[in-house]
Amino acid sequence: MSLQLKIDYPETLPDALQQTRKQFEQEAKMAMAVKLFEMKRISSGVAAQLAGVDRVSFLLNLHRYGVSMIDLTEEELLTDLENA
Repeated sequence: MSLQLKIDYPETLPDALQQTRKQFEQEAKMAMAVKLFEMKRISSGVAAQLAGVDRVSFLLNLHRYGVSMIDLTEEELLTDLENA
């Protein structure tokens, strides 16, 4: 089962951003999914579902929003390298 979220926005907003309504709404979904992923509230898989794209596409587009695919501290990275 899936739920819907309705967000009101000015009719002129897509035009102001030089986007179609569909492009704007897709970007808004992606931005919300990216932010929740960045905040570590949801996994990349759930974020991809929310954005309506596959997981690989979601991860490959994170850079457009200034978000890293992998967010490890230096200590976590060193531990991973030691255990590899």
